[in-house]
Amino acid sequence: MGFRNTRGGGGSFLKGRLLIGLLFIGFAVFKFFMNTQVNPVTGEKQRVSMTPEQEMHLGVQSAPQMAQQHGGLHPDEEAQTLVDKVGHALLDTPTGQKSTYQYDFHLLADPQTVNAFALPGGQIFITAALFNQLENEDQLAGVLGHEIGHVIERHSAERIAKQELTQGITNAAVIASGDYSAGQMAQYISNIVNMKYGQGQELESDDWGIRLMMEADYNPEQMIGVMAILKKASGGSGSGFFSTHPDPDDRAEKIQAAIEKYKQMGVGR
Repeated sequence: MGFRNTRGGGGSFLKGRLLIGLLFIGFAVFKFFMNTQVNPVTGEKQRVSMTPEQEMHLGVQSAPQMAQQHGGLHPDEEAQTLVDKVGHALLDTPTGQKSTYQYDFHLLADPQTVNAFALPGGQIFITAALFNQLENEDQLAGVLGHEIGHVIERHSAERIAKQELTQGITNAAVIASGDYSAGQMAQYISNIVNMKYGQGQELESDDWGIRLMMEADYNPEQMIGVMAILKKASGGSGSGFFSTHPDPDDRAEKIQAAIEKYKQMGVGR
């Protein structure tokens, strides 16, 4: 009798774990698909859980820490003034004016990391390492326009919502199996999903950057030169699949296609 009860209890415990795991998955999926908002610039319905106000608050709160990680803000006030000037020229366009976020542009002191990035809600950064390699104001406009594109598309909010979904599924896998290795595998899969998704975001932002450049009367062809700079910084090879950034050569081709598309639409004329 004792042995039969032990086995029965073990089976009930396993069923209970599976049920709880399924509930976790169901809740995570329900939350992901129910949290939708219409993007005021693109008009598209997006699956995001944060409000624009929450995005701006998160970006402002995170900005000092991000600056500190890159050696703080650059002391060159003239260079910072140029970054501000170009950034606000891009925002003072038909497309830029549709975005209601509070944008701030920051030149970082980091002399080694060739990078630019955007936090949720309009906090945009470019490192000195990248800024110093740019050849002209048009290329700076391309970099900042790309980052503004991330904000317009609410990419950070989308990624946060998607990571909440995959984290919920990961937790469910651990609960249902009782095996941490299963959770590790689920997390690995979710990371690949998010990375692949990030490549699409980068290409979307390139497209927005080109549109903003042309509306602000910057030369969009100079964005192709930025790709050459990024390729050189990466050692001459593309980023590959396991990265959030597509290969610079692939991006250059799509940038040229975007230029032709917006020329045909009469953008910037």
